Amino acid sequence: MRLTIERLRTLVLAAGVLLVAALIAFLGLARWKTRQAIKELPKRLGADIQRQANEFVYTQSNGKHTLFKIRASRLVQLKNGGQAELENVQIELYGQDGSTVDRISGGKFQYDQKAGIATAAGPVEITIMKPNQAPMVAPKALPNAGLNASPPLANAAAGQIDVKTSGLSFNQKTGVATTAQRVEFSVVQGSGSSMGATFDSQQGQLVLDQDVQLNLRRGPETVVLRAGHGEFQRDALTCELRGATASYRNGEASAGQAHVLFREDGSAVRLDARDGFSLTSATGAKIAAPTGSLQFNEKNQPTKGNLEGGVTMQSENGDRKVNGAAPTAQLAFAAGGVLRHAHMERGVVLHSEQSGDGGAREIRDWRSPMADVDFRNGSHGALEIASVQGTGGVEVTGQMQRPGAVVVPSQMGADVVTARFGAHQELSQIIGAGHAHMDQTTSSGVHQQTTGDKLMAQLASGDRPRGKATSAPSQQIQSATIEGHVVLTEQQPAKPGEPPQPSLRATAGKAVYDGASEWLRLTDSPWVDDGGLQLAADRLDVSQASGDALAHGNVKATWLQNESGARGKTQPTGVTLGGEGPAHVIAADAELHKAKEQAVFRGKARLWQGANSISAPEIVLDRKRQVLTARGAGAAQPVNLVLLNSGGLQGEQISKTEKRGEPSVITVRAGDLKYSASERKAVLHAGSIDAVQADTSSATTSAREVEILLLPSGKHAGPSEEAAQLERLTARGNVVVASQGRKGTGEQLVYSGETGQYTLTGTASSQPRLTDPAHGIVTGQALIFNSRDDSVSIEGRGRETRTNTTVPR
Repeated sequence: MRLTIERLRTLVLAAGVLLVAALIAFLGLARWKTRQAIKELPKRLGADIQRQANEFVYTQSNGKHTLFKIRASRLVQLKNGGQAELENVQIELYGQDGSTVDRISGGKFQYDQKAGIATAAGPVEITIMKPNQAPMVAPKALPNAGLNASPPLANAAAGQIDVKTSGLSFNQKTGVATTAQRVEFSVVQGSGSSMGATFDSQQGQLVLDQDVQLNLRRGPETVVLRAGHGEFQRDALTCELRGATASYRNGEASAGQAHVLFREDGSAVRLDARDGFSLTSATGAKIAAPTGSLQFNEKNQPTKGNLEGGVTMQSENGDRKVNGAAPTAQLAFAAGGVLRHAHMERGVVLHSEQSGDGGAREIRDWRSPMADVDFRNGSHGALEIASVQGTGGVEVTGQMQRPGAVVVPSQMGADVVTARFGAHQELSQIIGAGHAHMDQTTSSGVHQQTTGDKLMAQLASGDRPRGKATSAPSQQIQSATIEGHVVLTEQQPAKPGEPPQPSLRATAGKAVYDGASEWLRLTDSPWVDDGGLQLAADRLDVSQASGDALAHGNVKATWLQNESGARGKTQPTGVTLGGEGPAHVIAADAELHKAKEQAVFRGKARLWQGANSISAPEIVLDRKRQVLTARGAGAAQPVNLVLLNSGGLQGEQISKTEKRGEPSVITVRAGDLKYSASERKAVLHAGSIDAVQADTSSATTSAREVEILLLPSGKHAGPSEEAAQLERLTARGNVVVASQGRKGTGEQLVYSGETGQYTLTGTASSQPRLTDPAHGIVTGQALIFNSRDDSVSIEGRGRETRTNTTVPR
């Protein structure tokens, strides 16, 4: 919004010049009565008149000071009714101290001695010096100075006021001078006029009847002041204007009624406006209120002001419209009377709309209990809003709508908010402190809310020529920073026929939002909870559009096994690894893909649940499919799987060398891994390494592929029940198994966690083979190792052979 204080200053200054000019003009006539000499003029003509070649001069003095002097080239005394005529009249009026000299001149005056009325028969010219102006004619001028001498005010100072009118009538008895004719006056700064005027010398009141106009020149500009009616109280130094309007190059100021208080030197002290007070700029910006007041310094420059009764503001600049409202507004002005600050209270509302080509539209609203507006100098003498600061809780809401798209809302706020404006009066920056928050919804329906202690948002400036429409509104959040106790919540829209997705919640010390990419970066100990997955890292990046999150540096995650579902039931939220309780992950980096319900951990990633664990360069958790995959990076960085296998046999089945329920550890080294939590099955491939290697407490097995099947959690578990027991391990392809100094080869090996037996088989063309240090090489259709009693059984051709072999451990 562009405003200029010239409209205020000109309104008051112009009214003062106009009224002071008219006041002094008619004040000269009033002195005829107030000096008690003018009423006696007809009686004393002839007695005190000195005749000099048909010229008449009359002087009225008070002690040593001359009050006034009347000169006439001719006096005609009429017989009927005591009428008298004065021709070529000049009246010089002096102040009590002789400090001013004014002049009234006219071709002919008629005086009705009986009625006490003097009337100018033709035009009248009045020359008035500014108050306190040094006299230009000596009060002791010689009484015989003739009319042919140089006019006494011919060399008057530049501060004089010249008045022209006709039909002037002065009533000696009432002290009222009136004219219904046009009154014209001029000063060095300009000229003015009114239609009809009345001056009451006894009441000290000057009334300008109608059509008051004053044209003032202020440098290269012309200011036009118009008023329907004006009244000036000489003794009280006050002025009343009705229907006053000041027009100038950059705008207009108007008031239904204006009351002006002046100092004795003619400068304005205070202006009180009522019945509507408004300021309008050349670009259409307007501020208005039912009542208002301004205070001025000795240079007629406003220093402060107050607007009451409901202040409104309106501005339209090309494709942008702004309006605002507040019950009150207090104004402050800098040197030179330039508006610099406005304080508004008791509920401030600012509303802006911007339209673009194709129907794109943006709406933004500001609401606060109080607001302080700072102004700056704009182009072409206009004022522009530089900043707005709101206190007591500020809310800034916005709506963006493009053709054929849904409305995209946004909201920002804090206890204290400062908004800064750009070159085209567009909102460019928002700074908030105390309970700061930012709330946005994307076109895809993703709702994101961020809170913190401080907020700083940069809005796209939309750099474009003034007044030129754009293809789309430019007031979008370019970047935003929230600091201190940051809390972020993000909710994805529900898909048709599906329950709502779990919301994402994050905390951090600092959050930075990038509007172009719609990503929010969290730093200073960030932490996120994504529907059962809790993750912390040095830095977290969260996408507003997709809900995806990227974690960088010292990633630590906890994946809860279950959460409450519908009707109080529990439903899996993560990938279990055969045990109870949460699963934990550490890695260098991580990616959370909201739509896929997938988490990817990279860089020395390790996942564990209880005693079971997986480590690999990359671990991928698929929450939707309940699948875990791991990928190695060659022999130097393989996939490592560790499982705790609780003792499954009880009583007499336990060998003398084993402790009851003693758990054993199974480790597997592979190139890649895929684990299905629903099937409780893990499949490992050699991939980028030579072979998969599985180590149990009693044997080491290598193969191209290893498949592990776990029992459900709690079944056949050890005393601690912290991990499910291995149900079966199957190795396929080029199987090599080594145990107790023995080595077996074959195509497939099946290990049973329940019985502790290894069953090695081959193909139709190649039987399994066992090399034993004590018995040499043994073959058969199936070779069975019993880890609990170190026995070997050989099956083949329908018969079974059992070999007991003892090897030192």
